Amino acid sequence: MSEIIPAILEKNFSEIKNKLTALRGVAKCVHIDICDGVFAPSQTWPFSGGGWEDPNFQKIMNEEEGMPFWEEFDFEFDLMVSDAVGNFDLYMKLGPKRMIFHLGAQKNLEEFEDFLEGLDMYIRDNVQIGIAFKPSEDLKVVSRLSHKVDFLHCMGSDKIGFQGEAFSNRALENIKLLKKDLPGVVISVDIGINLENAESILGAGADRLTVGSGIWKSGDPLGALQSFQSLAP
Repeated sequence: MSEIIPAILEKNFSEIKNKLTALRGVAKCVHIDICDGVFAPSQTWPFSGGGWEDPNFQKIMNEEEGMPFWEEFDFEFDLMVSDAVGNFDLYMKLGPKRMIFHLGAQKNLEEFEDFLEGLDMYIRDNVQIGIAFKPSEDLKVVSRLSHKVDFLHCMGSDKIGFQGEAFSNRALENIKLLKKDLPGVVISVDIGINLENAESILGAGADRLTVGSGIWKSGDPLGALQSFQSLAP
């Protein structure tokens, strides 16, 4: 069974809350993009609001508050940041159901493998770990890491940290190859998904579609979400 996950890429915490408010009751899992302006060229909350000093982020880190409506959503955080491993404990305080690390952000692959292997069993039992990769990145490395994570997160474009990018044909071929070579692997797909190409991406083997601009820039976000959901019953 395929899953449609609405994606939120926002600079302001208030806008994240507004979009979560709109999704209450119509989506269970929500994807939150976190971009630091270093690994990803754009900045989103909390980095656009001062990073660790952002007041809303501080409240969550100090366990004074949780993410908006945390009781209602499973949060999937896409860490398009250079410090995901070093500050993993801090990001965990956001309350993820899934956490995504980017292959291109890892300076030392062996150290990253050691990090994955050394994750606490409580975390592995309660948080799904994914590895994201761009269309141009080496699938041999992705395959090597696939057995150490819960899912693979296929980016639809090399240009990450933005919404509205075109979906790459190479990404489609990567999905097909990985599904063929790694039976049972779970693949989520992110960037460039619209109602015109969603069926072909699902047909290639995608298990989850992460949709941002295809929902929020449609003019009728909830209607668009329902249209996507009808493609993945």
